[in-house]
Amino acid sequence: MIAFVFPGQGSQSPGMGKDLAENFPVARQIFEEANDALGFDLAKLCFNGPEEDLKLTANTQPAILTVSVAALRVVEQETGLAAAYAAGHSLGEYSALVCSGALQFADAVRTVRQRGTFMQEAVPVGVGAMAAVMGLDSDVLAAVCAEAAQGDVVSPANFNSPGQVVIAGHTGAVERAMELARQRGAKRALPLPVSAPFHCSLMAPAGERLREVLDGIRVSAMKPPVVSNVEAAPNEDHGRVRELLVTQVSAPVRWEESVARMAELGVDRFVEIGPGKVLSGLIKRIAKGCAAQSVEDTSGLKAL
Repeated sequence: MIAFVFPGQGSQSPGMGKDLAENFPVARQIFEEANDALGFDLAKLCFNGPEEDLKLTANTQPAILTVSVAALRVVEQETGLAAAYAAGHSLGEYSALVCSGALQFADAVRTVRQRGTFMQEAVPVGVGAMAAVMGLDSDVLAAVCAEAAQGDVVSPANFNSPGQVVIAGHTGAVERAMELARQRGAKRALPLPVSAPFHCSLMAPAGERLREVLDGIRVSAMKPPVVSNVEAAPNEDHGRVRELLVTQVSAPVRWEESVARMAELGVDRFVEIGPGKVLSGLIKRIAKGCAAQSVEDTSGLKAL
């Protein structure tokens, strides 16, 4: 049984998607659709950078979504593979929803462009931070965050794989939590190069602004089911999609549980579709008996 999984922010790099667009008209068409939907040349930004512009959240989110959907259309056309489940890491959940038919691509790309803007504007630059903590039990890390908060916000934001959790919140609280985590036995605690503290309560205003955008787009019946970040469980009810996406902005990404759940349901092959190989690496640590492959260009496609 196959699951298609889609990467989130951090997987971007200049040049992404170029190989697919040059070799497959179906991929080129997705880039053209994105350019039309957004009113600027997103394809040029993906293919050529500059990296500084590609790293801006309002650009990164539509760029990764577009490359992921372009790769998905090529996989569908060239391999005939069909997924029993789809899932995505944070932003990647939108790619999964396009895969399932719940969202039209043009609606999704416009929505994530605004999502990126809202998330960036929710917290002034420098006020919030994120950090990766390695080698500490989730329960211990939750206690560390509670102790480090001191009236500020800091909490687990991404449960990525066994022993790898990302925390987010106010900069000072994140720094205190990193220090405490090291004292409690974490192997490593490193600040992440991000522009905002995603997936914590500081993002709640971004979620409310996103709700207004989502209320204006159509959500259709879905197949395959999408394993949501919020619940780490398959959802087939398209009527719940908007609420799950609003909550997702300020709730932790339960990636480790999501992958484990799909494996429990019988998935033995994960195909990561889109830029980078981040999720494949995590899946190999979470579901050790399962195959994990990635497709971001023609060589990945051939390996399938």
